[in-house]
Amino acid sequence: MAFERAGRRAETDRAEYLPDFCRPAVVLAVVLISELLALVLTLGRAGSLADSSFWSVLASTSLFLLWIGLSGAAVLCYTRPLLSRWSVTRATGTALLLLVIVTGLISEAGWWLGRYWVFLGVSPEQAARGSGHAEFLLRNMAISLVVSALALRYFYVSHQWRRNVEMEATARVHALQARIRPHFLFNSLNTIAALTRSNPELAEEAIEDLADLFRASLRDSAARMPLKEELEVARLYQRIEQHRLGNRLTVDWQVDKLPMRAAVPGLSLQPLLENAIYHGIEPLPNGGTVLIEGRVLDNERLEIRVSNPLPDSGSARHREGNRIALDNISERFQIAYGDRARVEYGPKDDIYEVVLQFPRLENE
Repeated sequence: MAFERAGRRAETDRAEYLPDFCRPAVVLAVVLISELLALVLTLGRAGSLADSSFWSVLASTSLFLLWIGLSGAAVLCYTRPLLSRWSVTRATGTALLLLVIVTGLISEAGWWLGRYWVFLGVSPEQAARGSGHAEFLLRNMAISLVVSALALRYFYVSHQWRRNVEMEATARVHALQARIRPHFLFNSLNTIAALTRSNPELAEEAIEDLADLFRASLRDSAARMPLKEELEVARLYQRIEQHRLGNRLTVDWQVDKLPMRAAVPGLSLQPLLENAIYHGIEPLPNGGTVLIEGRVLDNERLEIRVSNPLPDSGSARHREGNRIALDNISERFQIAYGDRARVEYGPKDDIYEVVLQFPRLENE
């Protein structure tokens, strides 16, 4: 079996690769695969679209394969909760066996329908005599075995690919955090060291904010968190940078219209605010304002914009410095929401703007 090449480790993995055959999208895929296979088999049998029997054979073959496809999907829909708890090899073998049995039962019913009209090349005379009965069943079951094995192999490879992408994205998040923390920690500690001499109480507050920020950054950044908590983390970062930059830094928060229970990937806004301050505000002698706007596009989509002024001669450096964090956030939003999310960024006139659009979802 093709799945054996996955190695012995697959024996202990659960068969979570099986899709939910109860979902309309998966059922539609089964219908399309059945129709495509019916077309291929009919072309092989009838030979040409010009044959008078082509369309009648295509109709009967389509009906037959739809029975098999939808019945098999129903069986896998019902048994998936059990199969997903088994090992890959055991669940795959059982799924193939179930599909072959379903094919055999429907083929048997189709054979007896041949007593009344021509069905899949079976004439009433053949059905009455029983000639070719075993060949008809075995041929259909063999085709079902091959097609089902290819389909399950595709589902398995797709699942492994998605899991590898998620693991790679998680590793990139951790690498990004490891790259950002040293320079931020260095700046924060220098600020706190200066405050201990001039304002000990403010230094203590800065240390508490720094501890809270690092505690938040240690959480799983691939998981979704309420937007309210994400905004609190970003405001913690702002307070720490405010101690260092003073009046040079202003952050205009226009996020009152956002639903605070909406879920977003963790550590999505704080890196954007850090980039805006580090590459936009800090190089300016007089500082500037970071604008964070949030709005509800419709009942199902949210938008957050983060913009900052561009230094006169540092736009190229700004874009290069932003690239790693923004690419990482784009990838995490793609994993979390798929094509329903959009992340755009780049210079616009004299500002640099980042736009996040994502579905309005809440944590379960």
